[in-house]
Amino acid sequence: MSAPSGTARPEREPMTLPQGDVGLLHSPVAQALLRSTELARVAYVVGDGTPRVFPMLFHWTGTELVLCTFAGARKIAAIRARPDIAVTIDAATTPPEVLLLRGRAVVTDVEGIAEEYRLAHRRYAGPEQGDVNVAAVDHPGVRMARIALRPSWVGVLDFVTRLPGQAPPEVRMEPAGP
Repeated sequence: MSAPSGTARPEREPMTLPQGDVGLLHSPVAQALLRSTELARVAYVVGDGTPRVFPMLFHWTGTELVLCTFAGARKIAAIRARPDIAVTIDAATTPPEVLLLRGRAVVTDVEGIAEEYRLAHRRYAGPEQGDVNVAAVDHPGVRMARIALRPSWVGVLDFVTRLPGQAPPEVRMEPAGP
């Protein structure tokens, strides 16, 4: 298994890492979900302090999860004001597979269509339909926001080897320190 571009391969097998370790991005579950057409569910906090969750298409660059939205969307100001966000990408399989990400988002204004928006549409809908979807909104004067998350905390659940609140078996078997 090769490391995603721009990231170093972890020293340990990814599925033996504790929850929170960014090396879990190299796990088969994480890699499959980052290539999938599952929606990213983005959690953020708005100005009045209440939480929001919004499903979005995404593009994984190998180091950043990129979410694009059109200028004027309320989530842009909220994420700029409170850039710590959480994301889940999960497959409704049996057993379920879940990738959890946390970190600080960086919002960048983009004139025209953001390239990651185009790439996400091509992945989700296929090249031809993706291009049709983007062309439908690509008009003079269109502006977008590029929301980039470089994960600082990663969790993986597959409900076989990794369960909520538990370290993988290899980690649990290590003796406690002095």
